[in-house]
Formats: sequence, C-alpha cells, structure tokens
Amino acid sequence: MRVSIDKSSIKGKVFAPPSKSYTHRAVTLAALSKESTVRRPLISADTLATVRASEMFGASVERNEDRLIIHGINGKPNVPDDIIDAANSGTTLRFMTAVAALTDGITVLTGDTSLRTRPNGPLLEVLNQLGVKACSTRGNERAPLVVKGGLKGQDVSIDGSISSQFISALLITCPLAENSTTLSITGKLKSRPYVDVTLEMLELAGIKVHVDDSNGTRFIIPGKQKYDFKDYTVPGDFSSASYLLAAAAMISGSEVTVKNLFPSKQGDKVIIEILRQMGADITWDKKAGNVTVRGGRQLKATTFDAGATPDLVPTVAVLAAVAEGTSRIVNAEHVRYKETDRLQALATELPKLGVDLKEERDSLTITGGKLHGASVHGWDDHRIVMALSIAGMFAGNTTVDTTEAVSISYPDFFKDMRSLGAKIEDISEE
Repeated sequence: MRVSIDKSSIKGKVFAPPSKSYTHRAVTLAALSKESTVRRPLISADTLATVRASEMFGASVERNEDRLIIHGINGKPNVPDDIIDAANSGTTLRFMTAVAALTDGITVLTGDTSLRTRPNGPLLEVLNQLGVKACSTRGNERAPLVVKGGLKGQDVSIDGSISSQFISALLITCPLAENSTTLSITGKLKSRPYVDVTLEMLELAGIKVHVDDSNGTRFIIPGKQKYDFKDYTVPGDFSSASYLLAAAAMISGSEVTVKNLFPSKQGDKVIIEILRQMGADITWDKKAGNVTVRGGRQLKATTFDAGATPDLVPTVAVLAAVAEGTSRIVNAEHVRYKETDRLQALATELPKLGVDLKEERDSLTITGGKLHGASVHGWDDHRIVMALSIAGMFAGNTTVDTTEAVSISYPDFFKDMRSLGAKIEDISEE
C-alpha cells in the first residue's frame, strides 16, 4: 500500500496507542499464569502473533471489548501441534523460543522473510547450557528454530550487545526451571529499559528476581516459582507517540495533546526530554498523563545515544533533518538488527527528501535543512514508514510505500494523523 502526503499542520487531542512492549509481556505472563485479564491491550500484528503462540502452548484467549481474558497454562506449556509462526515479531520469536524450553517435547518456530534474517545465537547458546536442545535448522542462528524442552537452571552468561529480548525471554522462563539460575550479562547491555519493563511486570506476577550488582547485569532467579498475573491495564506507548509529538514539534501552527502517557519504566519516554533539548515547546502533565506540543519554534541540533532506546532512532533522525545545525545519532549498531537495517534505511531514504546525511557503522550524522517532496520506500518497517510519513507532512508532495507495515505496532497511525488534520491519502499501486 502507498500514501501521498501534503504539507500539514496538525491540531487536536489523541490517545497514545497502548504499549506494544507491555502488551507482549502481559500476554506472555498471563499465559504462564492460571487466569488473567489484560485491559487496553494493543491489538496489532505483532501482539496477535504472541496471542496465537500462547494459544498453541495451551492458553485460551478471549477478546472482550477492550480486554483480553486469558486462561493460562499454569507454568506448564503443551507441546504445540503445529509450527509456531511469529510473523514479523522478534519479541514473539524470542519469548516463545524460551517458553518452548519448558515443554516436554519439540517445538518449531519460524517467521516471515524479515524475521528469518534476525540473529538468535546468544539465546540458543544459553538455552543449550540450561539443559535444552535448541538450534537453527540452517545452522546460522536464524529461524526456523527447533527447541526440545528440558530447562534445568544453572549459572550462565549471555552477550547483551545484540538484543535485550534474549535477556527478557530468560527472565520470564527461568523462574519455572527446576533449579535456580544465575544470569550474568557480558558486553554492553543494549536497550536496558526493556529489561526493566520485564522486571517490573515479573514483580506484578509474583515472580522474584534478585538484581545482584550495582550495574544491574547479574540476575539471580530462584526456580520452581509460580506465576500469578491477574488484572493489568496496559499503559500508552511512548515509542508510537513519538511520531505524533515529533510531527507537532516540527510543523509550525501545530498543537497536539497526546493522552494516556503516564510515567513508567519505558525508556522511550526520553523523547520528551529530547524534544525539550532541541527547543520544542512541550509540557507533560504526569498526573493527567497528557503531553502537549506546540509547533513553531526552530528546533536545534542534538546528540542522541541510541544504546538504551533504539526504537527512537527513526523519530530522532527526522527531527534532526529539520533542526538547525548538525546532529549525531551514536551507539546505534544494534539498530541494524531490527525489522530491517534501520540505519541503512534512513541513510537511503532521507537524502531523497534533501537531507544531508552520513552513515557509519554505529552512527548517523545529519545536518538539518529544507526538505523537499519525494517518493520514498518504507522498507516494510513500521517505524521507517511512520518516520518518513511525518517527514512528508513537513516537506509535502511525498509518497511512502509499504504503509501496511504500521499494523505491526500502530494500526491506527494514519487514522489518528488524519483526525488531527494531516493531509494523507491512500493511493493505489501503479
């Protein structure tokens, strides 16, 4: 699918979509419990992949208006009767690979073309050390993956430099192992806030994990625990809201309030501070959960360390493209291992809009200036599509393709933007 986008100022109030990260974790923890209610979940392609996988392990999921009622497996997943298809969801693949380690049989997991290019080596290596037999069918650490259950628990270490999803997956499943596990992180732990979100939710489910050192890179996980995740309301998603906030900050005449953005463990809430540092007119009423941005101020260049919050890279890159001066996005090599190589995608597409950009292995250097319209490729990546779309709202006369990708995390993105006044039209493929 393709859209055409004209210059647009946006005004109004809109709810932030529910958090994808919290929804994935809530569904997984609920499936490992007895019976749970998950309120205001994000219903998207990615989170539905986690719902389907949970059902294949034996959970029953009822969708009732704005909630999911989940009858779980009480820590004892069934052997699936078919291959688990995680579609495009890396979180689903990694979490459910670890859940498969709890079965008494063999599970096969795969995904779409993009997901089958993403590395899983550190997770497979640790699962094998924990008494599981786990491998890639092609011997390249990529899906399809085969897992034979038998999780025992012991002292292990894992490389944290590729994806925090590996650590979260182990933190979720090791409490159900026969023995205690000590999980030590080697290398620089990327995307640490996502691990903190996992720990927050494990505590709500009654699971005990002891963080053993001042750096938070050693976790002691007692075995033979029980999940008791009962009633949970999913918070708004700062990652998805970042596009709404950035668009309002970039475009003169805009004034947007994004609701349901309360303080949480989400690392991507740093978008508010980034916008402040760049000179945006932004206020956050934390008690009400409302963030308001007024456009019109000239944004200033910034330096953004992407180590903890890689999902903000596309948003910050577009902000840098319209800011005064030269911005740098650094410590970002792990952004190359997302749904697509996002550094390459941005370095390919933003120059089509007139952006002066230099790509290096772990960084982007962007000099702001005037943008012009162009036809750009969304790379079948939800975050690239949304970032290019807000750039198009600034530049005008822009088309973006593969827009169906927004279904991964923010299915109502274009609907919400139109409700705020964005001039976005669906156009048929030529």
